[in-house]
Amino acid sequence: MKTTYSWKVKTLPPPNRKLIKKMLEKAAALSGLDTSKDWIANLMFAGDKAMAGINWNFLQHEGTTDVITFSYFDGGEVEPGDAGVDLVVCGDVAAREGAAREDSSYAEEMTLYIVHGFLHASGEDDLDPASRKIMRRREKEVMAVLRREFPLDEIFPSR
Repeated sequence: MKTTYSWKVKTLPPPNRKLIKKMLEKAAALSGLDTSKDWIANLMFAGDKAMAGINWNFLQHEGTTDVITFSYFDGGEVEPGDAGVDLVVCGDVAAREGAAREDSSYAEEMTLYIVHGFLHASGEDDLDPASRKIMRRREKEVMAVLRREFPLDEIFPSR
């Protein structure tokens, strides 16, 4: 697995280039994606306006959201060198949610949205209460490992 990302959030500093690549690979593996294969995970970090546009153009949902996942594994194997996952993560939502929650931060929210997206790409769902409970448990498990192994506040500095 190879990762690429683009940073389109004008209100926040970009992530630590060295640390984010390692964290993305670990998050994908912990989420159940086969990182030993030759596929690409593309991430775009967007602000509210861009995220609202993507949300409408692709899903016909109005407004911004935290993360949108496009997984290309649904049809089976991905050809070597092709995109397996495209994630769009909203930095503005993460900043607001991280500031509003006592048990979170901007860096925690950004990481959680990535994990949530990778879990969707690996087949997890959260559309009904039973599957949502499983998704939340898996998020907690993956986040616990990432918190232990990576300095999330260094990967996603808030200023």
